[in-house]
Amino acid sequence: MMTASQLIDQLTEARSRTLALIEDLTDEQLMGPRLPIVNPLLWEIGHVAWFQEKWTLRHLFQKDPIRADGDRLYDSMAVAHDTRWDLPLPSREETLSYMEEIFAGMVDSLQLGNPGVQPYFYQLGLLHEDMHDEAFTYGRQTLSYPPPPLYSPDGEEVSSPQGEEDFRSGDVEVPGGLFLLGATPEMPFVFDNEKWSHPVQVQPFRVARAATSNAEFAAFVEAGGYQHKNVWSEPGWRWREEVDAEHPVYWKRELPDGWMRRHFNQYRRLEEELPIIHVNWYEAEAYCKWAGRRLLTEPEWEMAASQEFQADGTMVEGKRNFPWGDEPPSSTRANLNWEAMGCVAVGALAAGDSPVGCRQMIGNVWEWTASDFLPYPGFVADPYKEYSEPWFKTHKVLRGGAWTTRSRLIRNTWRNYCTPDRRDVLAGFRTAAL
Repeated sequence: MMTASQLIDQLTEARSRTLALIEDLTDEQLMGPRLPIVNPLLWEIGHVAWFQEKWTLRHLFQKDPIRADGDRLYDSMAVAHDTRWDLPLPSREETLSYMEEIFAGMVDSLQLGNPGVQPYFYQLGLLHEDMHDEAFTYGRQTLSYPPPPLYSPDGEEVSSPQGEEDFRSGDVEVPGGLFLLGATPEMPFVFDNEKWSHPVQVQPFRVARAATSNAEFAAFVEAGGYQHKNVWSEPGWRWREEVDAEHPVYWKRELPDGWMRRHFNQYRRLEEELPIIHVNWYEAEAYCKWAGRRLLTEPEWEMAASQEFQADGTMVEGKRNFPWGDEPPSSTRANLNWEAMGCVAVGALAAGDSPVGCRQMIGNVWEWTASDFLPYPGFVADPYKEYSEPWFKTHKVLRGGAWTTRSRLIRNTWRNYCTPDRRDVLAGFRTAAL
């Protein structure tokens, strides 16, 4: 169990990251345009603080709300998305003061050793802030804002490592078997949608060692993949026509350089060795059909990331918390925590390989799976009931985390989920053989 001191350190670090992600933006940029896939950042930072107040100071200690209008402003389940630009939001200075007052109250309650302290709810608020920090980052991408002024712990930006010289693409064989999908009760903190591990029969399959690269996806685009209706599902084709998609959302063709990709507010020549990113589930599905491949199911993904096998193909008892083992992530194993300020080559970070030989299953880019977001058997909602239950059946599952994901948040059992039309999120995909 996390100690009060550890919680304070992590909450402090998370708040520093939140503020760093918005401090260079003008008041106008903090509101931004009214779009269906982003929130006003001024609203969102207030929501982060309100959520922490709700589940710690108010839920645990029955304290009165710091703002009488807080619920009317910041409750995301009660305040319709399209109305958030019309709310009487506090000014930037008032919002930051509100955030600081809640943060100070949380720290005080932890330092005083209050008997009502339950670390779970502080961790809930911490990881919720981490998830919003990731959203702030891809929101800046959506809005063509400059990259956030973030740096590595030593004060220098981390350079993007190149692909390993001996890396070979292609498939690896996964023997399959009766696999325990999901989290186990001894894990210190898990969300309700990961509970609990249960047996799933997985047939043998072959999976790509690496996520699909920009070069591979460019071949699909060049072959007219966005014009070939036969490789798209009916809802996928309907989406493609509605948005008039001809290529990934941040790509453009510019002669004589060919494909360019927008990274925040600047275009750069398409980096062929990086994973494809900012594609939605429909685009991933269409690519797979064109390539004669398919997306992994959730059980297949988790097995490829975590399960060891003996030489004869029988499963080793137990599974790993991370592809490389149970040790926490490091910069040599996974691209997380904004350390590279973008994706790295699909062949980089060999130290993070999974037992079967898959690379970068944690970090770099979220990976779409074929699976609908559904509850595991015996699902019971946690106190934060809106986290999972409202989104079952309408969302698709993503796994593995991206370059902005916090290392304290991600693990092999973590389930992210989005609607299949979302391509603002930091998502790519990995393919499997038919």
